[in-house]
Amino acid sequence: MQVDLLVAEIGSTTTVASAFDGMLTDRPRLLGQGTAPTSMAEGDVTLGLARAREDLARKLGLSEVFARETFAASSAAGGLSMTVHGLVPEMTVRAAREAALGSGAVLCSVTSGRMRSRDVEAVRLAAPRIIMIAGGTDGGERETALYNFDLLSAALPHTPFLYAGNTDNRDELLDMAGERGVRLYVTDNVYPHIDELKVGPARRVIQDIFEEHIVEAPGMAHIREAVTGTIMPTPGAVMAMTELLYGTLGDLLTLDVGGATTDVHSVTWGSDNLRDFQAEPEPFAKRSVEGDLGVFVNRRHVLAAMTEKEKRGLPQDYAEKLAGVPALPRSREEEDLIRPLAAACCREGLDRHAGRISQQFTARGRTTLVRGRDLTAVGTVIATGGALTRLSGMAEVLRELLERQDPERLYPPAHARVMIDQHYLMASLGLMSRAYPEAAITLLLDSLKQG
Repeated sequence: MQVDLLVAEIGSTTTVASAFDGMLTDRPRLLGQGTAPTSMAEGDVTLGLARAREDLARKLGLSEVFARETFAASSAAGGLSMTVHGLVPEMTVRAAREAALGSGAVLCSVTSGRMRSRDVEAVRLAAPRIIMIAGGTDGGERETALYNFDLLSAALPHTPFLYAGNTDNRDELLDMAGERGVRLYVTDNVYPHIDELKVGPARRVIQDIFEEHIVEAPGMAHIREAVTGTIMPTPGAVMAMTELLYGTLGDLLTLDVGGATTDVHSVTWGSDNLRDFQAEPEPFAKRSVEGDLGVFVNRRHVLAAMTEKEKRGLPQDYAEKLAGVPALPRSREEEDLIRPLAAACCREGLDRHAGRISQQFTARGRTTLVRGRDLTAVGTVIATGGALTRLSGMAEVLRELLERQDPERLYPPAHARVMIDQHYLMASLGLMSRAYPEAAITLLLDSLKQG
């Protein structure tokens, strides 16, 4: 059987293959999904993808499934690992960090100012997929970015570099890269003027670099042979779908809880009433990733992050029972053990993503100050990822979380609607959205179930 599109999501532990048909009609359809363990340990992720396709064919009652097009999203092999290096922590460094995270990156190192030999060695040991250099507003400070590129390109000449700083440095950096044989990509300055973030162009270039060089990652050498179209980092695909949904659902937030990380994506300008009190500029679309919050790889970190109230609800032998639960729960009892972890990931991830409001006293009297992400205009909260889509009762957990209003935290309002991505399609559809945006919206709206 031939289908219009096969989308593979290659995770760190599981590979999912989703088949779609009717892509050019007004009623695109999800035909089915197949799963298999990701085959990183075998040195080739396409082996796991082939098994996921075989599982898909079995579920559809077919001997084999062919696809007119095949796309892939991947967080295997460390995903899109990056380091970011800028000038001032709350200006160019922060802007570069937002661009990297929004593209779906995992940040291994972030530095500000001139790097030292210890900083360079840390980057070398991290072995990132991409090194991003920023620094200086357009027409402003130049030397720090030139200095850092000189050090890093000498230490890691085979790693792709992205420059997103002061435009006055471009020609000199391109000359340096050419002399050393270093691959240097150049994009718009992420912080062109004071209090102005411009992260969109850098995000797009980062994803292009990822797709171009993904075959160099461990286990990914043959991925191009199995894929005919786009390859994206999985978190970047979720971010893309969240942004696309803004046109349909308005201000929204996506919670994605997995085995190793918890990602929070929000698309909002915040409340009109609070915008004038914002201490620092915020991007329209923002992602935060919590590398210590996951229901499998990072269970002990989640247990440590639980509040006393959350811990009181656990049985005395909880940690012992939890130790025997695999990445994919096999029974209702094992699901019950994972659910408190997923709830804690949501609460802690949202706490870290949300901004704060405070009152400060100045020479002119008391003033309101907003720091970080204002989520008070968010009207829809979407739950995706294995933990939130496969465990029962997560909609109730999220509603209780929103009802726990804190006057200092800029949470979504308690009346925001909670929707579960019941078919676990958000990453696949974010990938699809580059070629078929209308079909992606239709399919995700079909998958979203209001809790």
